[in-house]
Amino acid sequence: MLAKVTSCALQGLDGVIIEVEVDASRGMPSLIIVGLPDAAVKESSERVRSALKNSGLVFPGKRITINLAPADIRKEGPAYDLPIAVGVLIASEQAWPQAVESAMFVGELSLDGSVRHVNGILPLAATAREHALKRMFVPAEDAPEAALIEGLEVIPVETMAQLALHLQGLKEIAPYVPAPLSEDQPLPPYAADFAEIKGQEHVKRALEVAASGGHNVIMVGPPGSGKTLLARSAPSILPALTVEESLEVTKIYSVAGLLPSDTPLIRRRPFRAPHHTISQAGLVGGGHWPRPGEISLAHRGVLFLDELPEFGARTLEVMRQPLEDRKVVISRSTGTLTFPSNFILLAAMNPCPCGYYGDPVHVCTCSNTMISRYQKRISGPLLDRIDIHVEVPRVDYDKLTDNRLGEPSAVVRARVERARAMQRRRFAGTGLACNADMGPTEVRQICQLDETGRGLVRAAMQQLQMSARAFHRILKLARTIADLAGSDRIETAHLAEAIQYRPRRMV
Repeated sequence: MLAKVTSCALQGLDGVIIEVEVDASRGMPSLIIVGLPDAAVKESSERVRSALKNSGLVFPGKRITINLAPADIRKEGPAYDLPIAVGVLIASEQAWPQAVESAMFVGELSLDGSVRHVNGILPLAATAREHALKRMFVPAEDAPEAALIEGLEVIPVETMAQLALHLQGLKEIAPYVPAPLSEDQPLPPYAADFAEIKGQEHVKRALEVAASGGHNVIMVGPPGSGKTLLARSAPSILPALTVEESLEVTKIYSVAGLLPSDTPLIRRRPFRAPHHTISQAGLVGGGHWPRPGEISLAHRGVLFLDELPEFGARTLEVMRQPLEDRKVVISRSTGTLTFPSNFILLAAMNPCPCGYYGDPVHVCTCSNTMISRYQKRISGPLLDRIDIHVEVPRVDYDKLTDNRLGEPSAVVRARVERARAMQRRRFAGTGLACNADMGPTEVRQICQLDETGRGLVRAAMQQLQMSARAFHRILKLARTIADLAGSDRIETAHLAEAIQYRPRRMV
């Protein structure tokens, strides 16, 4: 008898419908899997065999051929265990074909018949809804994640024996009932708060501007001046994720296998801080089976690169295009995958190898040649893509011992949210989220200057030798500063603040 069961494969962040065809015929007892499976899929034959037997079901002593169609798509992972087992039950007449109509099956089987977690449930569930499937059978622990997709009935499966009774119509499994999605749910606590940071008010202001418009920041200062603490406090002033943004981030973490079991929906903006020894594939994504890299895991959040000059030069250069396009395209001989990478880059570095160039207290021991060589580890094109360059000096003793707390992150976040609200109204229906996403067309239409402003920018371009990219980034930055001030027009003061964030030669 021939059985057909619907499952799904992952290609990047998207799902592709896979039809699992199971044929049980006379012949020497065997089980063959075809359709371009990887090693994990081939091993499913032994898992399915043991799971059925240990669940009180019969594994047929026939020649069983399993085809995973379409055959030109690579299949990987153990998620096909459950649809293969269901196909074997139907092919051996232990379940009826009507029970699997308009349904998708995904799950890994243990030898005792229990159903285990698999990665990428959220994009698989979205694919099921796109193809008008009504039900999806998933591991019980993955049901909250699958239920994030509205309009799809999610059936949580704990064991193969439980599923067999459901398919035979003897004891139905109740669908999972999710809690309604809301943007008003309380956020988890943040790692650090602006109120605990002593001094560095100008750096806090720069981070507030960056959070308001989605701009990139680099902080330069001696060791121990607070660069890392400032960066780790930055997520606390970012606005809360919308439901749509939460689903985007959750999909990436689900595919990467980093979604916590007790957190079906990520509500807090990501903060990623990879070590400087990271590889290119680890940073931008890739591998034999392409997976999201750190820049995609930081999507809608913050990517913090501490000790920026210590990263490999080639590793940093691969970020240039994603910083412009807000996405990374990975090409392989088998096809091309696209991962989103719309993040705020926060970078920190010392001004020289010893770290004390320009410090008023500690004497720098580096020569000009050493300082220049150290700073040139970061290319000009990469620095040109960073909107805000700010120095972080050492903090005085009096400020460190002052018991008064600074402005809390909640107060700063309220100002950031007001600025973002202005931008959402401005970009309604365009697909843009914040000022940093604007292209040349939007900059020309939105960032209009008066005669005084044009003269100021003209002088700045001549003195600082700015590129056309830097010119557009100054206008976008000035627009964000104007939004923070609640102004509909870009004033001269807003332009002046934006210009002073541009880099200047340190040696």
